[in-house]
Order: sequence, then C-alpha cells, then structure tokens
Amino acid sequence: MGRWMPDAAGRLSRAALELYEERGFEDTTVAEIAERAGLTKRTFFRHFPDKREVLFPLSARIHQVIVDAMAAAPADLSPLAVVLEGYGAAVDMVNTGHAQARRRRAVIVANPELRERELTKFAATSAAVTEALCERGVAPRAAFLTAAAGAAAWRTARESWIEGPETQDLHALLRESVEDLRAAVAAPLAR
Repeated sequence: MGRWMPDAAGRLSRAALELYEERGFEDTTVAEIAERAGLTKRTFFRHFPDKREVLFPLSARIHQVIVDAMAAAPADLSPLAVVLEGYGAAVDMVNTGHAQARRRRAVIVANPELRERELTKFAATSAAVTEALCERGVAPRAAFLTAAAGAAAWRTARESWIEGPETQDLHALLRESVEDLRAAVAAPLAR
C-alpha cells in the first residue's frame, strides 16, 4: 500500500489491532504499526498521540455527537431523557463493525493500560454530559448522578452488544439498559 492512499487513520487502526492480536500491545511498536499500514512513523503521530489512542479512533467524535444531540434535545425532556438522546445519537457510529469491536475489546481487556485509557475516555464523556446538563439548568449534583446513570446504561448496552450475537441492535440494547435502570430506581430500598 502506498503512502498516498486514503484513510491513513483507518489503516493505522486496523494495522495496530492486527499487531496487538498477534504480538500483544506491549510488544508492538509505533514503527511496526506504521510499517504494517504502509505509512511512516511521522504519519502515525499526525493521527494519534500514542499507541494506546489508535484503539479509540471514534471516541472524540462520539463524545461530540453525544453533547451536540443533548444541546439539540427538546427543552421539555427530563434530564435522563436528554442524556439518552445524546447516547442514542452515538449508537449509529458504533452499531456496525461488530467483529472488529469484539476483537478490539479482547485486546483492551487483556491490557491494564488500555483498560485504564478506556475508563478515562468514559469519564471524559461523562464529565461533558454533566456539563451539558448543567448548561440546561440541571443542578450540578443531579447532573452528575444523571450523567453517571446514562453512562452506565450506555456501557452496559455496549458490552452486551459486543458480547452478544452480531444480529443485536445497539438501540434496542440501550433501551433495555434504560428500562433495567428505571426498574432498579423504582424498586424499594432493602433495609
């Protein structure tokens, strides 16, 4: 593959995933990823700050889609409904590529450094969701709790989608997670 071919970031992401599966994350270098993708190390660093980030190519776009959808949500929606509008808008970005998502998940789970990076990504999105709710007039404590609940529903749905059969729909799994959350909130507290 020549350096001039399009989709350098995608090529780098695919090459990294292949190498991480073959050799492991720790034993793969940026130079090897670039070489496998038919690119230079310099090109790698134009697209990604480090070799961890190459596994999270959509995270910034997903983050922005969620926040933008929340800002566009009708004013009369409850805070949780606004959060779910945001996460619902992000579903289509990840509702395809099931096999690759499963492969990527296996690499992340096998490495503590990658699990930490993933948790950092989730935390950043949750903080942005909290801020977006506060901008809509939700009290900070309620915004934080609502953002955490929405993030939990999203992560649960996403994990079920990755672990389950390819025919599952992430929209449906997100709705199921929200229903589970609503049932848990409505249940009486054990004493």
